[in-house]
Amino acid sequence: MTAPHIVHAHGDRITVTDPATGVELLSYVYRAEADWEAPRPYVHPVRTLAGDVVTDYRPNDHRWHKGLSLTASHLSGANLWGGNSYVHGEGYLALPERVGSMAHVAFDEVAAHEDRVVIAERLTWHPHDGALWADESRRIEVHDIDPESGSWALTWTSAITNRRAEALHFGSPTTAGRELAGYTGLFWRGPRAFRDGRILTPDAEGPDLMGRQAPWLAYSGEHDGTDGHATLLFAHAPENDHLGAQGAHPAHWFVRNEPFAAVAPSWSFYDELELAPGDTLTRRYRVVVADGAWERADIVKYLEAHPW
Repeated sequence: MTAPHIVHAHGDRITVTDPATGVELLSYVYRAEADWEAPRPYVHPVRTLAGDVVTDYRPNDHRWHKGLSLTASHLSGANLWGGNSYVHGEGYLALPERVGSMAHVAFDEVAAHEDRVVIAERLTWHPHDGALWADESRRIEVHDIDPESGSWALTWTSAITNRRAEALHFGSPTTAGRELAGYTGLFWRGPRAFRDGRILTPDAEGPDLMGRQAPWLAYSGEHDGTDGHATLLFAHAPENDHLGAQGAHPAHWFVRNEPFAAVAPSWSFYDELELAPGDTLTRRYRVVVADGAWERADIVKYLEAHPW
């Protein structure tokens, strides 16, 4: 197997290309963008092995939605998600003094190995005034590029350490009072064509999976411009738990297929997550990007062949 190709435009982005097809599978963008959109690194575009784009960037309904990114919608009163902030009883308000940011510090590794690409980064998390609230060690791996199944995988690991003298409280619009809006954490915004896509978990199907728990969730959509479908499979690692002490905590899924396609394995859908000073929250996720509309049997077969 030929190693994937990487191009690092320093200060801007890292692009990963499949050498067999010449397709740019993803770009990891770490340059800062508009303050109101909560500057943070993100992955966009993401493409299938056939070259079809399966992420959206700055859609007109939510300009702060950018491909695939990890962030916090409600963090001790700050909004690192971007855009308006949800206030119970008042709805979404323009409160720029709440909008924070994540800042790239350095890369510990950017390398193409024989079977994978590794992007290891250090970041800092900040409220609007720029104070240091958290450090993050992030590792993104691109691996299992498989022309036979028409798929490839991305594994995302983040370890977030509280650097405040008091606890950090991770929440969501739902913990703040809005029903079924528990978005926070790793978030994928699908392309406009993926509206009304198919949603699957191991034992259920449909948009009413919002807020439910499952070890994995798959979203299939149909492309504009080219014929055919693509499937994105989201899974959380077996070791993901609440804080490392309370036992297994399968993701509560934030998922929509209208008015747009979106998926997030929320770490605080219904309940706030408290991170004590000096403690570290670690999460590991896998996103499989596949050509075609995978059925449940295809997903189970893939997961059995690619264990954690």
